Amino acid sequence: MIELRLLGALDLKTADGRELRSLLAQPRRVALLACLALRAAGGFCRRDTLLAMFWPELDENHARRALRQALYIIRRELGEGGLRSRGDEEVGLDAGAVWCDVVAFERAVEAGSLGEALECYRGDLLEGFFISGAPEFEHWLERERGRLRQRAAAVAWQLAAEQAQAGQTARAAAVARQALQLSPDDESGLRCLILLLERGGDRAGALRTYEEFARHLAREYGAEPSAETRALIEAIRADRGVAATAEDSGALQPAAPRAAATPVAAPDHAALPLRPPRRLHWSGLARSLAWTGRARTLAGAALALLL
Repeated sequence: MIELRLLGALDLKTADGRELRSLLAQPRRVALLACLALRAAGGFCRRDTLLAMFWPELDENHARRALRQALYIIRRELGEGGLRSRGDEEVGLDAGAVWCDVVAFERAVEAGSLGEALECYRGDLLEGFFISGAPEFEHWLERERGRLRQRAAAVAWQLAAEQAQAGQTARAAAVARQALQLSPDDESGLRCLILLLERGGDRAGALRTYEEFARHLAREYGAEPSAETRALIEAIRADRGVAATAEDSGALQPAAPRAAATPVAAPDHAALPLRPPRRLHWSGLARSLAWTGRARTLAGAALALLL
C-alpha cells in the first residue's frame, strides 16, 4: 500500500519505503493527489471541479488535457488500481491502495480512538505548501486546514478530559498543552491548562504558561489576558489557591463519559474535572475575582460540594 502523509511534512512512499520523488517534485500534481485523497473515503471528484481548481487560466480543452496528463502520471506512480473512475466525469483515489494520514485521522476520531487520532495529526494540512495561479485550491486548502486543526484541538481537549477523570493529571496537562498549541487564542483553554498544572503541583509551569500566553496576546493583538485569567494567576502567585470558573469546569464535576463512537465537534473544556481540592482558600479567591452573577452561583454550589 502507498503511504501518503499530508499532515505536517509532506511524504509519499511505496510499501517498501521508496519515496516517489518524481510526483513530489510537481506541486500541482501533489495538490491534485491531496484533493483526491481527502475525498477517498467519501467518493469521487468531478473533473470540471478539478479543472476550476487547478487550471482556471486555460480553456476547457487545454485544461482537460492537463488534467488527463496529471492523472496519467499519478496513476503510473501509484500503480495499477491507485485511481478509479465512475463514468467519464468522475475520478477518485482507491482507499484500499493508498493509506492517507488525513483519512486515518478522521476515521480514528469517528471511532473514538482519540490517542490514535492525535498520533496521526503531526501538523497542519500541507504545511507551508503553495501553488501559484490556483485561488480555488488555496481557498479549499485554507478551509480544510482550519477544519482539521479545529478538530484536532477538540480531540486533544476531550482526551485531556478523559485522562483528568482517570486521575492522570500530568498526562492530561501534556495533552491540554498540545490542545492549546492548536488553538493558541483559546483563553478558557489556557485556564484549564493552568488549573491542571497547579493541581499537579507544577506551580512554576502554570505561571510560565500564563506569561507565554500574555506575551502572545500582546505581540499578536496588543491585548492582555482577561480579568478572570489575571485573577486566577494572581491567586497562584500569592499561594492562595485557585478555583475553577463555570466556563472552565462546568459544574465542577466530571462530565459523564462519552460514547466511544461519538464524533468530536468542538473543544469541551467543561469535561475537565477541575474541582478545587479542600485545601484551597475560597475567601482569598473571592476577594481577588470580580465575581459575576454566574460566578457567584457557581461559588456557592462549589462550596456546598466541599462542605
